[in-house]
Amino acid sequence: MPAKIPATVVTGFLGSGKTTLIRHMLQNAGGRRIALIINEFGDLGVDGDILKGCGNETCTEDDVMELSNGCICCTVADDFVPTMQKLLDRPNPPDHIVIETSGLALPQPLVRAFNWPEISTRVTVDGVVTVVDGKAVTEGRFAHNVAAVDAQRALDDNLDHETPLSELFEDQIACADMIVINKTDLLTEAESDSLNAQLTSDSRAGVQVVRTSMGVLPVDVLLGRGQSAEDDISNRHEVHHHHHHDDDDEDDHHHEHEHGHDEFESFVVTRGEIEDPAAFAEHMADVIRRYDILRLKGFAAVMGKPMRLTLQAVGPRIETYFDRPIAAGEARETKLVVIGQTGLNRVAIEAALIA
Repeated sequence: MPAKIPATVVTGFLGSGKTTLIRHMLQNAGGRRIALIINEFGDLGVDGDILKGCGNETCTEDDVMELSNGCICCTVADDFVPTMQKLLDRPNPPDHIVIETSGLALPQPLVRAFNWPEISTRVTVDGVVTVVDGKAVTEGRFAHNVAAVDAQRALDDNLDHETPLSELFEDQIACADMIVINKTDLLTEAESDSLNAQLTSDSRAGVQVVRTSMGVLPVDVLLGRGQSAEDDISNRHEVHHHHHHDDDDEDDHHHEHEHGHDEFESFVVTRGEIEDPAAFAEHMADVIRRYDILRLKGFAAVMGKPMRLTLQAVGPRIETYFDRPIAAGEARETKLVVIGQTGLNRVAIEAALIA
């Protein structure tokens, strides 16, 4: 059976920076064919036009599909699943699907929709990314323009119009695999540290909280998380229910990153062969935890083995497999790309990985 196509769900309130984050991702896609599904409705739907006009080969007009019939978690059967089927049935399907929800769509019902029989064997939720307006949340507002968010909510009759934004926010955090604190350029260091600590405490164990401004996030951090979130929905339960009906009753090439901002950095560590892949993976996980590394990936030569070992880490979760024979004349060495937020202790990380 062919591998499932990964899909990333990007959620967050109106004005948090979802579209900016996605646009940056497309401009730095590294050759990936990415299709977008954008959930916009009413008079506020401008994201599709912004993204269609990005002038990048990874976001042609045909690759941007808009759902404008209401909140995506209320129109699963009529809108979302058929749209997914169209993408999956293409002669040349995308490498990755990114779904930008409206700011008021609960991510949980959408994740559950990936278990629908029509699509469940063909696509999987690679991860749920919740984008947070750091300045607004620090000030207790959750959105930069609360009136605009309320106006957006009023446009969809399926939504509960009374639930406080704080409760909707809790649901977005409860479902996240990664929380992106955006607009950190508007925060003091103390405010940024405090919000980071608060969101880390409020989220599930293992959820990564990262900080940025202008949606600048390395694509290798955003995509390729391998969470299969649809199989883990019981751990992402809604804190609250906000809908008038319950819709789920229906049964490697590396470039040094040049992002224009300095929130993230990456570097390559080169070392000799490794002896024991399992022991080295455990050692990598320890280094990741110790130095707060976001991603660590690369290739290793294993003593006595003719095949090259691929290593991929999202947080401390490590995946390893042999991908191809090491070619004649190819150096038997190990190369690892380390990605993290600016301020990584490069000397200590290199020493630890080489030890």
